[in-house]
Amino acid sequence: MAECFSLQNVLETFKSSLSDNKEVYIKYYIAGWRELVSFMNSLGTVFSFISKDAVNKIQILENFLASENGSHYLTIQSMLKFELDNELVDLTKRANHPESGCRTLLRLHRALLWLELFLERLRTSTEESKTSVMCSEAYNESLARHHAWIIRKATGVAFCALPGRDAFFEVMNAGSHEEVVNLLGEALPLISEVYQITEDLYAENNLLELP
Repeated sequence: MAECFSLQNVLETFKSSLSDNKEVYIKYYIAGWRELVSFMNSLGTVFSFISKDAVNKIQILENFLASENGSHYLTIQSMLKFELDNELVDLTKRANHPESGCRTLLRLHRALLWLELFLERLRTSTEESKTSVMCSEAYNESLARHHAWIIRKATGVAFCALPGRDAFFEVMNAGSHEEVVNLLGEALPLISEVYQITEDLYAENNLLELP
């Protein structure tokens, strides 16, 4: 993982992840996720329950890319087609393929929505805004429904320990608050586009609730 988070790198990796015909390159998708993990880690252990899982999912996808079937994992679109055509996805219960590429990427996809919603709140926040409230709201609108009650409870407690708004802007390594806000304004629409393309693709193939 990158040692120092760079919001500019997030912008560049997600921009690179989109092909001209709007396919999503997995190589750059997970590169963008590496940057987001670095962002979470730079804020201490508060997000460790999400970042550790993301690291695990990134490694699984990298293993697929490096495998003999790696050519089928160049884009999210090609991965779905390959795994579905070859019955490599557990569609109703976890069985022979508990860590398929489709399931693995779906977990990152869900977490990406949480980060997108949180960063958008941060972008439009004021000095009076509480990061714990913004993060909790984003979590409740995204990841919460996929987590058991005990995880939701622990997450709510962890978010109370979040540093203030200034600390978040500082770890962005993008200059002044105004510069951070402007760069978020460039990066978030790209993240949103990648998210929506993935969401639509999974919906079309009835894969949004993979076990």
